[in-house]
Amino acid sequence: QVQLVESGGGLVQAGGSLRLSCAASGRTFGSYAVGWFRQAPGKEREFVAAISWGGSSTSYADSAKGRFTISRDNAKNTVYLQMNSLKPEDTAVYYCAAVESWALRTMPDRYDYWGQGTQVTVSS
Repeated sequence: QVQLVESGGGLVQAGGSLRLSCAASGRTFGSYAVGWFRQAPGKEREFVAAISWGGSSTSYADSAKGRFTISRDNAKNTVYLQMNSLKPEDTAVYYCAAVESWALRTMPDRYDYWGQGTQVTVSS
């Protein structure tokens, strides 16, 4: 069993930065890949970024490439999403989630565990 808790969301102006954290509990966390997803009002949940269990592989949505960086510290059971050059269209609730198979990293319905989400609002 893995429990995930996101933090670090907030209100920021366009062009600003935020760092989201995903704190996990559970002895098997290190064996899971972790993804970040976001969901804006009236839209489907979409993939943002993912990192493999050891941190050697990362994957990004086109919208995140060059602006967002995902990292993890398994010693602290925490995954981070550094978001730079934020845009109003990045406004959404951001979720972290854990999945056993790296091959499924972009598929939200294949993830095993989810956090409760953290709101990110980018003003223009």
